[in-house]
Amino acid sequence: MPPSATVVIVSRRPGDWLAEAVASALPQADEVVRSAANVGFAGGVELGRAQATGDVVALLNDDAVAEPGWIAAACAALEDPTVAAVTPKVLLDGTYGEIVLDDDAWFAPGDARPLGRQVRSVTVHGVEVLEAVRGAGVHELAHDGGNGHDGCDEGDGDDGRQAWRWTAGPRPFYVPLPDAHASGDVAVDGEPVTVRTTCRLVNHAGAFLEHHGAAGDYGLGAPDDGRFDEPAERFGFSGTAPVIRADTFGRLGGFCRPFFAYYEDTDWCFRARLAGMRIVYDPTASVRHRLSATSEGPNAQMVRFLAQRNALLCALRNAPGDVARRLLWRRIADGPGDGARRGVLDKLPWALASRARLHRHWQVSPRQVWNRWAGVDTRWNAGPARQRPT
Repeated sequence: MPPSATVVIVSRRPGDWLAEAVASALPQADEVVRSAANVGFAGGVELGRAQATGDVVALLNDDAVAEPGWIAAACAALEDPTVAAVTPKVLLDGTYGEIVLDDDAWFAPGDARPLGRQVRSVTVHGVEVLEAVRGAGVHELAHDGGNGHDGCDEGDGDDGRQAWRWTAGPRPFYVPLPDAHASGDVAVDGEPVTVRTTCRLVNHAGAFLEHHGAAGDYGLGAPDDGRFDEPAERFGFSGTAPVIRADTFGRLGGFCRPFFAYYEDTDWCFRARLAGMRIVYDPTASVRHRLSATSEGPNAQMVRFLAQRNALLCALRNAPGDVARRLLWRRIADGPGDGARRGVLDKLPWALASRARLHRHWQVSPRQVWNRWAGVDTRWNAGPARQRPT
């Protein structure tokens, strides 16, 4: 008899995407649980988990749609008792057009990133999509200072600052297309450009851990053309669509409520690793994700605050002691960072006390986990899309 499954969907600002998410989960689950109160993503997961009766508990973002076979594939991998969680291949929703500009790459003094040109506008059918452009060929969004000089302040541009992005030389980047015919009406800084091909893009093929404590999505912005079709062990998962045995939750505990949102998934993965368990990526199942449909995106002030604060809290609870001290000192020395320094210091006693409690359950040392996974899988094949074999 196959294991029973509970799906937990936490919804903060339900849009039309919620009904699609629930509809995709219902055929695969024995029950779907949703939190009615805003207690953050971590708290919502814990409310749902407390009510779950399934042998496995699956999480699904309310702006994600699970393809058939998502839970069944994960259950097969979870038959291995050393596997703590399984994450599917998560794809960005929609179709993207591939652009490659004929630019030489150069490097600014002190900057290791390849730079091409400053792009201030990317339009599809005359609609501005600069912020939604993905891929290795563009760097993060920036704004000028409102008085003509370039800066790195974040904002929405309402104060007159103009947004722009560096390209990365002749590397491909991808623009969202509303339909197949839009590929003939794409412009960069007002000049028409050729769409080389159309493709789907990867959002998440497992998670990696940086040496500075941040976590990231393996494969983000790369074409889904077969290069992410092999199963693999990863450091962790994002909270978009992991599947976990209920008894593993019982052993390790759930998501940490004080995080509220962001890095509660990384914290849980760290704890699983410290308990000697593994996390695997299974590309035989997939989920479509409307990235940041409900969180206002990575540039929102609250999102930045929570991500910066919680990345350090996660390290303080789980990383080797010398690494945690180094990262804490860097945060104190570097400045507030949207209030993250004050937020970390406010929760520092809790983080250290909880580390002492978690220590009793460690089967593997933080040093062993850090040496194995920090800086691993931070790069992938980000070259142009290739034709899938027929």
